[in-house]
This record gives sequence, structure tokens and C-alpha cells, in this order.
Amino acid sequence: MSKIDHTPLIAPPILCEAHGAPLWLKCENMQQTNSFKARGAWNAVKKLRNPERGVITHSSGNHGQALAWAARMHNIQAHIIVPENAPQVKVNAIRRHGGIIHICAPGIDAREETMNAIRKEGKQTFIPPYNHEDVIEGQRSCGEEIVRDQPDLDFLLVPVGGGGLLSGCALAVNEHTPNTKVYGCEPENADDAKKSFDSGMLHHPGNPNTIADGLRTGLGDITFGYIQKYVTDVFTVSEDEIRNAWAFAVHRLKLIIEPSCAVPLAVWKKHHHYFKGKPGAMVITGGNVDLAKLPSFDESLGFI
Repeated sequence: MSKIDHTPLIAPPILCEAHGAPLWLKCENMQQTNSFKARGAWNAVKKLRNPERGVITHSSGNHGQALAWAARMHNIQAHIIVPENAPQVKVNAIRRHGGIIHICAPGIDAREETMNAIRKEGKQTFIPPYNHEDVIEGQRSCGEEIVRDQPDLDFLLVPVGGGGLLSGCALAVNEHTPNTKVYGCEPENADDAKKSFDSGMLHHPGNPNTIADGLRTGLGDITFGYIQKYVTDVFTVSEDEIRNAWAFAVHRLKLIIEPSCAVPLAVWKKHHHYFKGKPGAMVITGGNVDLAKLPSFDESLGFI
């Protein structure tokens, strides 16, 4: 039996009124491990050929937590490589789920170097955070649920870091509701997906500095291929726009979410003229955030 939850799809009245049509939020903050990452991790662990070797990955938090959880559910060991700038709330969650944590310097190169050194000794199976067919297949279930619950959507907004969720959702939409347009949503400070999409060439993310910590990673070759084929466009937003959207979500929508989840909401706000009046949805990807760091909200400035 699957351990993955069919998460709620809600349409907050305050958003729908401003939008002029139904605007749905897919609440993956209510998923197992409070993140969509549980979908890909569960599917990948379920399909392991040599589970006795255990698993290993690198993650800023949510994938690591999800893989530790999925491994524990299957009674195997999980090693998680975590950059030193990862939110402590996510590191603590990985530890609670039984993951063995290894700290490394920030950046994808440092993650991979540390992981390869550990894997050389233990021969664990690497489960990438996103650039893996089994992981993408698991994330696809999020898109499947959205189009099953609301098949008449004009657009779907999805955050993009490594591109696993965006790829999976785009695949689901293409199969079931191909008239629905899928858009990637990304911070300006971590815009490798936008650059890759526009140029047709895969761009390295470097070491981006953005409040949206879940979107600091770059696309992989597999996810980039799916995004090129099935995604309509990628939009970017500034750090201030992300913070404002995050604060609005917390204080007006009453959603405890991560700043990465606010990126699609910020895109919707910035490009309201483009989406207004069309039924649409966006994915709220996770809720693993330190409550002490939730943003304040200035009612006088508003949001919508």
C-alpha cells in the first residue's frame, strides 16, 4: 500500500476574488514529511534493486528528509549529504527520520564530492533529488492528482529548482489535459532554469543566494529535457517579491509554508494581467520552515 497522501486542493476566496476565477492551491505542505519530495523518494526506494545496500543523496533538506523517511519505512539505511547553510529545521527533521547526516560546503560540486567519497566505501544506491526517472515518476503523482481533481485548468504554476516536480507535473498535464499550460516559477537570484529554457542550453546554477532555499539547485539533463518539451515558459521573481508573497500566504491565507512555495504566488502577482480571469492552480511545495523565522506582513502595503 502506498504511504503517499492525496493532498487537498483548495481555492482561498481572497485569491479567487482577486483573480476573477477559481485559483487552486495544491497543498503539498500537508504531504508526508510536509513536502512533495516524499512522492519521489517513496517511489525510488520502492523500486530499489539492492535495498540492502542502503541509499544516499545530497539535499538542502526536503529531499533528504523524504528519503530518510522512505528508507526507514522500508527498513534500510539512508545517508544524507547536507550543505552547511541548510535550514536547521530541515536538518533536524532528517535526523528525526533516522537519516545519517554528513555536512558539506554549499554548492552542488561540494555536495557531489562529499557524497562520492562516502559512497565509494559503502556502495549505497544514489537517489538524486530530482534528476532520476523514478523520482520524476513519483513527483508526477502530484500533477495526476491536480488534473484529476480539477481537469479544466487553463494554467498550472510550479516552482522549479532541480525540475523534478515541474517535469512530473508537466508530464501528467500533457497526458491528461494537454490544453493546460504549465509554467516554471523561479527566483531571479537562481535563474538557471530560465536561462536554460531561453537559450536551449543547460546552465550551471553556481552557488545562488536566495531566500527560496529549496530552489537553489540547478536542472539536470533529464529534467531539462522534459521541461523543454512540455513547459510553456519559466518566469522569475525578485527576492522582495518572494518575501511579500510569503508574508501574504502566512498572514492572510494562514498557510505555514516555506519561502520556495511563495515563488508561484509571486509570479501570479507579478504577471496578474497574464493570468487574470483564467482558472488555474499552483503547487504549494512544502511546510518545513522554522516558525521563528516566519515573515511579518505590513497590512498597509497589501498584496492584492
